[in-house]
Amino acid sequence: MRAGVSNVQTLTDNVADDKSPAWSPDGSKIAFASDRTGNYEIYAMNADGSDVTRLTDNAAFDWEPVWSPDGQRIAFTSNRDGNWEIYSMKTDGADLARLTNDPGFDWQPAWSPEGQRLAFTSDRDGRWEIYTMNPDGSEVKHLTNLPADGRDPAWSPDGQRLAFVSTRDRAWEIYLMNANGANVTRLTHGTAINQSPSWSPDGKRIIFESNGEILTLDVQTLYTANLSKNPGVDFQPSCSCTLK
Repeated sequence: MRAGVSNVQTLTDNVADDKSPAWSPDGSKIAFASDRTGNYEIYAMNADGSDVTRLTDNAAFDWEPVWSPDGQRIAFTSNRDGNWEIYSMKTDGADLARLTNDPGFDWQPAWSPEGQRLAFTSDRDGRWEIYTMNPDGSEVKHLTNLPADGRDPAWSPDGQRLAFVSTRDRAWEIYLMNANGANVTRLTHGTAINQSPSWSPDGKRIIFESNGEILTLDVQTLYTANLSKNPGVDFQPSCSCTLK
């Protein structure tokens, strides 16, 4: 849909679950996860929903695709080796590489805008926390370390900050922090379950899910607006848009 306009378009139409949409850097394609063949695999399609291509093919659960900034690779989450880990592959599904190797649950990969780091969520230290690593899985750094959960990392377009979700103030709220984990700022205040933040390309707004609706939040004024406004459950927003 266009931000602020009721121009909703259905891109997939089948009895399966299609989720975790991710725009390619040039906006021409969308990667997503689907269980249309019986288990979740990664697919890609044109931005209008045409030319659907299956990228993974195994008995595991593959989901949460995210494109590298140069459009050459896709990182994703999978349990294909018996544990939830993060992998990357070329955009045609070739050259598979395992990036994490830990007994914990590693998921929610998010590529930094310059392509030098991947943020992700893991419970390897006993609770959901946010980490970063190099694109080859090396130099893992722990960014959040509080007696509360933190997840859903999303890089700002300039790569200087990360939006994320945390229960550090009891409710699921949206926060900002510097790319090194410093200067944590709370953006939302309420009792709703807020999650899945995604930045507008100009870095002025954050789009997120709140109790089954898609909201937009002005990072400077904290003004929020409801974009979806319907009785259905709307979730996992991914923005390739200009918000006004």
